[in-house]
Amino acid sequence: MMTLGVDLAAATKKTAVAVIEWGRDSGGRGSARLTQLALDVGDQHIVELFGASDMTGVDCPVGWPDALIPFLTGHLNFHAAPVLEHDGIAGRRLLAYRDTDRFVTRETGLIPLSVSADRLAHPAMRCAVIQAKIAALHGPQPRDGSGRLAEVYPAASLKIWGLNGRGYKGRGVPEAERLGLLLAALEEAAPWLDLAGHQDRLSGSDDLFDAVIASLIARAAARRRTLAPDSAHAEAARTEGWIHLPNCRLDELPG
Repeated sequence: MMTLGVDLAAATKKTAVAVIEWGRDSGGRGSARLTQLALDVGDQHIVELFGASDMTGVDCPVGWPDALIPFLTGHLNFHAAPVLEHDGIAGRRLLAYRDTDRFVTRETGLIPLSVSADRLAHPAMRCAVIQAKIAALHGPQPRDGSGRLAEVYPAASLKIWGLNGRGYKGRGVPEAERLGLLLAALEEAAPWLDLAGHQDRLSGSDDLFDAVIASLIARAAARRRTLAPDSAHAEAARTEGWIHLPNCRLDELPG
């Protein structure tokens, strides 16, 4: 199996990809090897890697809150009713956060950034374009992750796996030190993962590191070892997207 992890940013400069090949070592034990790692990645390269991979995990929202469309349409057409439905902070939260965002908060205590009211809006627009390019070549990918594309959230997965994924994003000295410690903790927890000599690059870029984590989550999603939407969340997941959280230990991924 080949899994692709994409840490998607609005611009190519901070977009990273990681491809992991899963197999068996000489003793028949499950193993994994990082075979591709790249920063400054454009749309076409992502689409090509998607086509060559069995499962892709993308660290970016793949959809918007269902409530947002009628709200914007009502505002555009001076139709007050769908706009006034969201009067007050509680109503506006339905415009800012998706069903899956609220689910992640209940499960992990972490609050994902809002796709419609925070810094994720621009990357999400790029993600929508990439999804359309993938659909043209490989067919539409369900937003709930039941196909070959799953939305992922590295920070939440790191927390589930017992790794301290807080405070490592940034370019300062404290962030770099935390990222180095986090990488060391990942290597200790996953001795079956061969990083192919990329440790220095990974300890120097949270974008590259997140792409590797996204690829690991893609493996969990491919093996149906994530928290998939149940009947209460299935309808929203099909339109808004669904963040796949692992429901297995890190050492269960190789199989």
